[in-house]
Parts: sequence; C-alpha cells; structure tokens
Amino acid sequence: MSRQTWFITTPIYYPSDNLHIGHAYTTVAADALARYHRLRGEEVWFSTGTDEHGQKMERAARDQGLEPPALADRVVSGVKDLWATLHISYDDFVRTSEPRHAAVVQALFEQLKRQGDIYKGEYAGFYCEPDEALWLESRLVDGNCPDCGRPVTRVTEESYFFRMSRYQDRLLQHFRDHPDFVEPASRLHEMVNFVEQGLEDLSISRKDVRFGIPVPDDPEHSVYVWFDALLNYLTTAGYLSEPSRFSRTWPASVHLVGKEIVRFHAVIWPTILMALGLPLPDRVFGHGWLLLEDTKISKSLGNLIDPNALVGRYGVDAVRYYLLREVPFGADGIYSERALVERINVDLANDLGNLLHRTVAMVTQFNGGVVPPYRAGLEAPSLRRAAELAVAAVEEAMDRLELHRAIMAIQGLVRAANRYIEDRRPWALHRDPGAREFLDDVLYNLVEALRVTAILLSPFLVETPERILSVLGHDEAEVRWDATAWGATVPGSVVTATDPLFRRIDSHADEDLAEHPSPRGESPEPDAAAVSPSGISIDEFRRLDLRVALVRECVRVDNADRLLKLTLEVGEETRTVVSGIAAHYAPADLVGRSVVLVANLKPATIRQIRSEGMILAASDGDGSLSIVGPWSDIAAGSRVT
Repeated sequence: MSRQTWFITTPIYYPSDNLHIGHAYTTVAADALARYHRLRGEEVWFSTGTDEHGQKMERAARDQGLEPPALADRVVSGVKDLWATLHISYDDFVRTSEPRHAAVVQALFEQLKRQGDIYKGEYAGFYCEPDEALWLESRLVDGNCPDCGRPVTRVTEESYFFRMSRYQDRLLQHFRDHPDFVEPASRLHEMVNFVEQGLEDLSISRKDVRFGIPVPDDPEHSVYVWFDALLNYLTTAGYLSEPSRFSRTWPASVHLVGKEIVRFHAVIWPTILMALGLPLPDRVFGHGWLLLEDTKISKSLGNLIDPNALVGRYGVDAVRYYLLREVPFGADGIYSERALVERINVDLANDLGNLLHRTVAMVTQFNGGVVPPYRAGLEAPSLRRAAELAVAAVEEAMDRLELHRAIMAIQGLVRAANRYIEDRRPWALHRDPGAREFLDDVLYNLVEALRVTAILLSPFLVETPERILSVLGHDEAEVRWDATAWGATVPGSVVTATDPLFRRIDSHADEDLAEHPSPRGESPEPDAAAVSPSGISIDEFRRLDLRVALVRECVRVDNADRLLKLTLEVGEETRTVVSGIAAHYAPADLVGRSVVLVANLKPATIRQIRSEGMILAASDGDGSLSIVGPWSDIAAGSRVT
C-alpha cells in the first residue's frame, strides 16, 4: 500500500455538551498542520467528527429529556458552527451514527470474529463512565480510574472480547523499531511500561447500551464505544466506500490526541490494525492539557471556556495565535485571558501590526506608495538572511510538530525587520540625496520581509495573511511555500494604507498587576506620542527613589509564565520584587547582577506575593527588553541621581 496523501486526524468528540477551548486547541493545531502541508503542495486529508455512542451519551440525553440522536444532532450543529467560526479546513466530518461508519464497524467485527481474534465470554471488571473505559481491578489506582481518578462501577456481564494479548510482543517490537511512533517521548515511555505489565484481552461489547452499533448476528450486544470510535479513522480514509482513496490515504500520518486518550490510540488501536493486517499510523501525538490553575478544562468538571465568546471578543486570528503560540505543543499549559490579551498587544498589535504600519507609511512618504526597484548587493543582506533562517526553522519545527517554535521563528523575522528599521534609519536616508539607492533597497527589503511573513503565517492565521498581502499589492494566489524565496515582490507594486491589523486592548483583568505594572507586557505601555513634551521639574524627578540593588535570588512564580520573583539586596535591607520579565531572562541570568530599583513605589500583591518596588528595564519596537543597571561596580543601596 503506497500512500500519497498526508492524512491527519483529530479525536472525534463526544457531543454530550458544547465543546470548549480545549477541543478548539486540538482542532486548531490539526488545522494548522493541514494548512502547512497544503502550503507545501501536498495532497492532504484532514478528518474530525463526533463519537456519538455509549452509556455516557444515553445518560446526558436522559438528563435533558431527549433521545440520544436528538441530543447528538443539536450538539453536532454547534460543533460545525464552531469549526466554521475558527476556519477549520477539515475534509471529512464523521459521525459514528452514520450508516457508512456502521458498515465499516460491522464488517471488521465479522472479519476479526471469523479469524479467531474475537470470541464470546464473560467480563468481570470496572467501568469508568466519564472516560467510557473498562478496567481490571489490577489496573485501578486507589480503587479509582487510573486515567481520570474518578470512581468506577463494578460490571459483570456477557461480552465479546478482542484477543489483544495476542499482539503484545509484536506491539512492543513496533515501539522498539519506531521510537517516534508515540510522541512526545514521555508518552512512549508510559505506553511501553503499560504494555510490559501485560495486555489482557479487551471487552468490546456491552449488553446494556441501546445507543450503539449492534454486534452482527447478536443484536442484544452493541459494539463497545472505543472499538467503534477508533475505526472512524478507516471510515474517513475511505475504507470500503472508496478503495482508491483509501490506498492513497492510509496509513494516517498523524493521529493528534489529548494525552488522556493516548493509551487507546497507541495500544488498543495498533493491535486492532495488526489483527486486520493493515499498516499502523506513522505517529500518535499526545498533546498536553489546557489548565485553569492546575485543573484540566473539561465538560465533566464544569470549568469551560467558550471559544465562540473569545472569538467574538478578540477575533479569530487572535484566538488561533494564542492557542498555537502560548503552549509548547505536547506540554500542559495554563489558560489565561490576560495572557491572550498580552499576546495580542505585544506580538500582534505592537510587533507585527506596527511593522506593517511603519513600512506602508515610509513607502508612501518616501516613494509615493510605490515599491522601489531592488538592486541586490547594495544593501547588507541581514534581513534576507533572517527570512531564510525563519523559513528553515518553520520547516523543521512543523516536521517535529512543534507549532509554538514555528511561530516563534516567524516572530523572530518580524522582530528582525523592526530592528532593521532602527538600524537603517530610512528617515535619515530620505534626507540624504546621495543615499537614494540605499533607501530604495531598505524599503524593498521591508516589503519583502512582510510578504514572506504573511506566507509563513498562513497555516496559523486565516485572515491576517491575506490582509497583509493585499496592503502590499500582492494576491492571495501567491501563497505557496516556494513563494517564500526572497525577491518575489515586484517593483512598482502599490501599497495601500489600512486599518491596524490588531488594536491594542486595555485590560485590567488582574487588578494587582494593573496597579503595579511590570516593565513589559504586564500592562499596556503608553504610546511614545502620549509622553508630555513639556518635561518635569527637578523636584518632581527627585520624588523617585532610585536605588542600585543586587539580585541575590531569583525564581519563577508558580503558574505564571511571565513572572519572576527576585530577592534584592538594597544596602542593609532585603526586598522582594515580582517582575514580568521571564520571557526575556532566565533566573540564573540575573543572580549576582546589579539592577536599578524604584524603591519608593507603593507595594502591591501579585500572585499572593508582596512586591516592594519595581526594577527598571528598557524595551524597543522589536519586542526586545534589557534590564537597566550600572556600568561599573557600585554598592547595593546607592542612590541613582
């Protein structure tokens, strides 16, 4: 079987209630990967859908006074609306209640039964309804479900079994031969340990579930929901219904799943495929959870964040950017609306939006809005090199499914372009009649850097890249991976002014930080134009008590990605200061350094820590930050005058 299609799947979601930001996180990530591979010119198949059978659906429907199909229809409509809002570009949306899927499940059930991989027996064990998981007593942890920690119910009933134990050694060998089959590596280690403890045969039918696919020739039994659900990947690949597409599409390139269901995809699913004689997927990637103060966001816990509301408040690209940039893909991350606002203000409005605004303004002011000719060789190739490095870094990161690193590489190009403006000073070149050709090259390079940036952003953002290209006089049809090569901007193209890409948001979601802003990003910075030109008196300046302070200790603040807690020596006194500089400095970078402290700032409580002052730092237009300190050794506690 020779695959020609890059095939990515999300889990299929339970339609027992509306989806939340955690579901959006998984699906937006899958969408970005699908868009990236399409951008590379590959044939892509991207599937998602809903898992509608099982006892949990029956109970949810009963609680709402509905039949399960009616509840599923209602929720699925909302799911599809949400994916449309987030611009999810799936190729297939499967519902396990569809006849095409039931046909696949029943055909494969019969095949496995004929070849002796399914037999009838009695199941005696424990059932976790929230996870739809069956467990033997030996697998329980303190008598509870080992996956979610919730209570289980003892079950004893007649059941059909899949001979999963038959494939234990073969699965372990596959793990050894394909160390990237399960990622991240920590998940593979967990799966190896699980299988080495011994695989039991798997109960794959239930007698007390009405809303399910009937077992062939035994309608008292319905197929166990996880056996049913996993087969959706064959259904969407075209198994039975479209053999020619199935031959191009299978095996899957990536099953993208939450870490809580890696076991189903990395243990149960491969053994089923082995029994069927079908190739295993290339990769099962188990990403982390979005957390609220160390608690998983989930429907069962009732701590849901509605992605529709976030998109309505901040826009689709801002929400997509936050989800893909904020959390290292594969690790857990803490959801924070304050962090979302900060990403909008710093990364999107300040860095990217300001770069586009400044570039268009300078091309308009200095060359009548027309992109000037480009004479390669006159201007140092620093920006071109930055673009080439960004393209290579995005390729490497996306191949490794490190989406946050891909976006960081694009951010690096944006910041390089902002630094380029400050270094080349186009306004000064404009005043020098002899620097015309150099000015033309600078303007061309800035337009070209933005064009490449727009293409690189196109897998992640769905509206902004087109807006950037339109402003620069380019066509969306130019969005191809090979178009990231430097020099495709045509001299003579006309740039047009536009509204800001993203507007800064004045947020006071965290009142103690609003009272006590950190040097960058913890609260909106004032625009330079808002600074009073009239100056202040020397008496006003002397009201500030600025002191040299020595950093004795520095640690990260728990559950706050941007905050560091510094212990400062200030003469005879020791102070604690919380500062939002963790994105720019590691704690080890600061210990032993001298900084400047605003010593008479009103104390504030930040994340339950009393912060007694603020250290000074300078930031520029490219997002860089540098702590202010003395040039030479001077005693801690010395007054800055």
